[in-house]
Amino acid sequence: MRYISTRGGLAPAAFSDILLMGLAPDGGLALPEAYPQIDRATLDAWRGLSYPELAFEVIRLFADDIPEADLKDIVNRTYTAAAFGSADITPVKRLKDGLAILELSNGPTLAFKDMAMQLLGNLFEYVLEKRGETLNILGATSGDTGSAAEYAMRGKHGINVFMLSPSGKMSAFQRAQMYSLQDANIHNIAIAGLFDDCQDIVKAVSNDHGFKATHKIGTVNSINWARVVAQVVYYFKGYFNATASNDEKVSFCVPSGNFGNICAGHIARQMGLPIERLIVATNENDVLDEFFRTGVYRPRSSAETHITSSPSMDISKASNFERFVFDLVGRDGDAVRALWAKVDSGEGFDLSAKLAEVGERFGFVSGKSNHADRIATIRQVDAEDGVVVDTHTADGIKVARELRRAGETVVCLETALPAKFAETIVEALGKQPPRPAGFEGLEALPQRVVELPADAARVKALIVSELGE
Repeated sequence: MRYISTRGGLAPAAFSDILLMGLAPDGGLALPEAYPQIDRATLDAWRGLSYPELAFEVIRLFADDIPEADLKDIVNRTYTAAAFGSADITPVKRLKDGLAILELSNGPTLAFKDMAMQLLGNLFEYVLEKRGETLNILGATSGDTGSAAEYAMRGKHGINVFMLSPSGKMSAFQRAQMYSLQDANIHNIAIAGLFDDCQDIVKAVSNDHGFKATHKIGTVNSINWARVVAQVVYYFKGYFNATASNDEKVSFCVPSGNFGNICAGHIARQMGLPIERLIVATNENDVLDEFFRTGVYRPRSSAETHITSSPSMDISKASNFERFVFDLVGRDGDAVRALWAKVDSGEGFDLSAKLAEVGERFGFVSGKSNHADRIATIRQVDAEDGVVVDTHTADGIKVARELRRAGETVVCLETALPAKFAETIVEALGKQPPRPAGFEGLEALPQRVVELPADAARVKALIVSELGE
């Protein structure tokens, strides 16, 4: 398996190389030269596998430069009942109306990001030790990536984490999860701006190839291919859990901000998983919904980005969307480079001529939700099913119910546990959400964070200072 860039400027590379690379040298994102194809016999063989067994079978198709015994050990150490609450890892629960929810938030930081980040931490440590190298991770978070990355990387040999977050824009729980960590290799940086500003800084630093090479900068954002691969696994597991046989089809509804989660669903569908439709659910920041309805991609400015009660989706430039567009335009790197030059200039682009293909060939549809919708959905699910869902999952449920066809099996991907968004849960239900054991008093712990303006040069200077270089 070799990897290329969405912008055409990367010589085919092995999995371990792009694992440490993050953004490709040409500014694009890594993708396989071709997606592995899964036939019916393989699907039948995989149906009865445990989560670690299934993860090994899927990931080894993409990481074939890691010896199978080593990869199996990494996967088995990652997906444990101790880390994820049960041997099922990703159980499915049914609501009374038949909608299925794929539970992805039982990991250490109570968000779906743990599903990939726990694996990424072990992969990084393995490859770095083999090569005798170190890695300084620069990431951006709108709420959940940061804590998932930091909990996966804390104390890891040869790894430092520099995590950018938008100052004051996350929930108190999300901030406390990150900023209360006292590990010497964890560095939290609150940026005066929005998530998109944080993400722009990560890309600017990654595109400074001299700085990146000198200071061994890598990424854990979903621009990192290994994260997307790890997420592909739970689409297969969710499909098996939601169906009785491989003759059935399933649709997945995914709350979407940076497009990484549903991009993994797109890849699973391209591999041959019987996915009928991929339903994109956005909040008030509806740049993706607008594209899937009209074919026009128009990233918003910071001034146009809404601060909402589902803050992890307060994103107006979706990084992983580039991977889907690469497939949509026939894997033409020159075309993608031209399109993203328009994005970088603030223009956006129009692919409305391909809108039919978006739906018919790739199975995408979309909808959006607002604050009133998510409050109503949280109340309804609690009243009808006795289940409290978080704000992002509520956006997904609202859109899934709105777009579901008669007889269609829809699996909604859970995003996080409601404890992370207590203020909105109290508004909806008049009570505190359930809080898992071990998180009592989290917000009262001492916090360690540096405040900086939205300036890539200032972030670089801080990295150099902290590394003592």
